[in-house]
Amino acid sequence: QRPQQELQPVWCDLQHAATNNKYPIRTADIFDASFETPLAITLKKLKKTQPKEKKKKKKTMVRLSAAASAVLASSALAGSSAVSAFAPPTAFAPRTVVSGTSGTATATALHSTPSAVQAASDAVDELIKSSGAQKQIGNDSFLNEDLMGRARNGPGRTNAERLKIGIVGAGLAGMIAAMDLADAGHDVEMFELRPFVGGKVSSWIDKDGNHIEMGLHVFFGCYYNLFGIMQRTGKFEEALRLKEHVHTFVNEGGHLGALDFQFPIGAPVSGLQAFFKTEQLEPIDKFHNAVRLGTSPIVRALFDFDGGMDMVRDLDDMTFTEWFTQLGGSRGSLDRMWDPIAYALGFVDCDNISARCMLTIFMLFAIRTEASVLRMLEGSPQTYLHDPILEYLEERNVKINLGTGCRDLEHDVDDDGKPTRVTGIRVGPNDELREFDVVVAALDVPGIKKVLPESFRKYPMFDNIYNLECVPIATVQVRFDGWVTEMNDDGLMMDVSGDQSDGRGAGIDNLLYSADAEFSCFADLALASPGEYYKEGEGSLIQAVFDERAFSRSNDRIVQDCIDQLHSLFPSSKKLNCTWSNVVKLGQSLYREKTGQDKHRPSQATNVENFFLAGSYTYQDYLDSMEGATRSGLMVADEIIDRADGPRGLKAMSRKAAEKKGEAEAEAAAVA
Repeated sequence: QRPQQELQPVWCDLQHAATNNKYPIRTADIFDASFETPLAITLKKLKKTQPKEKKKKKKTMVRLSAAASAVLASSALAGSSAVSAFAPPTAFAPRTVVSGTSGTATATALHSTPSAVQAASDAVDELIKSSGAQKQIGNDSFLNEDLMGRARNGPGRTNAERLKIGIVGAGLAGMIAAMDLADAGHDVEMFELRPFVGGKVSSWIDKDGNHIEMGLHVFFGCYYNLFGIMQRTGKFEEALRLKEHVHTFVNEGGHLGALDFQFPIGAPVSGLQAFFKTEQLEPIDKFHNAVRLGTSPIVRALFDFDGGMDMVRDLDDMTFTEWFTQLGGSRGSLDRMWDPIAYALGFVDCDNISARCMLTIFMLFAIRTEASVLRMLEGSPQTYLHDPILEYLEERNVKINLGTGCRDLEHDVDDDGKPTRVTGIRVGPNDELREFDVVVAALDVPGIKKVLPESFRKYPMFDNIYNLECVPIATVQVRFDGWVTEMNDDGLMMDVSGDQSDGRGAGIDNLLYSADAEFSCFADLALASPGEYYKEGEGSLIQAVFDERAFSRSNDRIVQDCIDQLHSLFPSSKKLNCTWSNVVKLGQSLYREKTGQDKHRPSQATNVENFFLAGSYTYQDYLDSMEGATRSGLMVADEIIDRADGPRGLKAMSRKAAEKKGEAEAEAAAVA
């Protein structure tokens, strides 16, 4: 309640400060600071002073949940934008059951029971040894302010032993692992099947000079590790464009709804008021939404973060729909708001997506004001994300072999036929054998399934990978002779004259969601990422991602469906003509975040002594995403660096294996 001018800059909501020009600070300054609201700081202090009386706490949390639910519901019904300091932000829920008769209901906390997810987590903990990797998993990783610093500064040490390391796959995870391993003093060589780097974040230029992407890539404010990497390559400031702190929904007929997080007070209050004020939901759906959110794990997390986060983890076997409708959530809220968000996160609807997946991202939104802020690249991923990393690697003599995939893993086995050590990899069209001290498979789910020999499946951690499925997507780009998302002024919509670069064209410069289209999310890249997507004399370049509902259609059909659905969302755009289009189909993109999948994700360290995994599907406490890939790359590097030296280190094991091989060859020669 203090006057705005008295608040310190690091306490202010980022967008409020920027909008009012109160604090002329750079984006990098925000992330170098401890960017928390007064409420978040107070709650953190409260957490440290909470008594550890289990029984009392459970009763208290039930009462708090019920009270918060009532406050939210009454505020929503009244149409009030007032915010209760005790109400939870977005969507996190303790597991509760409703019981009672004669119209009365009582919320009762359920005791947690050991889950398959917890068992899988325990198995991961047994293999993850380095302190750096351990910081990326567990509840502390969500509040760890040092994660960006770790990514920005590198591993911070050089190994005494110099390892020869082969990395299969040059996506984000592989390249980031290579950065750390090279900085730690190792010889690193990479092998990539495609003619370009980037994995699922790849982009390239076609014969006509158009930049083509494999997806629409948006950078949430909670991508702390990836932002640290971009700061490390010196490109953070110039590579990313900060968007208005609003998540916009476009409905049929051009009607807009939004979650507007712009507010003088940060999380969780900024999130609460965004849900109270949204035009995306009808009043009755706001009421049901408020009832469900009022009984969410965030209430507990405000006083007991570990307890709240543990509740979220235990929801991996429940769909978001099951969780949401269990205690008050309505179908209307799911259809009009939550489904578009679910499709944007994992290309799966609320009836199928894991509640853990959805609530993980919203837990971050709830506790960090900046987590829900959106950014997009200035231009293509190749230019603004990958090229700086490649330059960094080249300066450290990392060799990258493009168009050179791994065809097989040569390996030793024990008496039971289980693999014990990878002796080399066969690469390229001629199956050339390359030998390394350490091999890292930095691949996506379909890639690792193709590379793993059958014998590896004798270990459950490798066999579990085959339980992971992937979702197909189609990324569509359509260019128009005007500005599609400009709905207020036909003159501006049709005007493509002069230089309208740097986002000066008409329309909405932000990520967009829709409940009335088959594309999960979309954006006008000529506005949002104009550096390489704006063309003088032309208008919008809409990039939209279709999920499996449209994947099987022909490219021409998908393009026409995209245009028709854009016209439905933006009726005035019917006056515009499509001048160019492109479709990229990816049959297996992200792993399907359906229920029960978390327990199948493997750790970066494996049962095979010198073989490691990386990739956003591997176990880390984030989703299959750019941030997830970054985390896994840092984690696998930490594991290798931590194990490199010493009499039982990776180099010592490599020497011992070489000696054993030499003795066997000498013995065979003597017999011959």
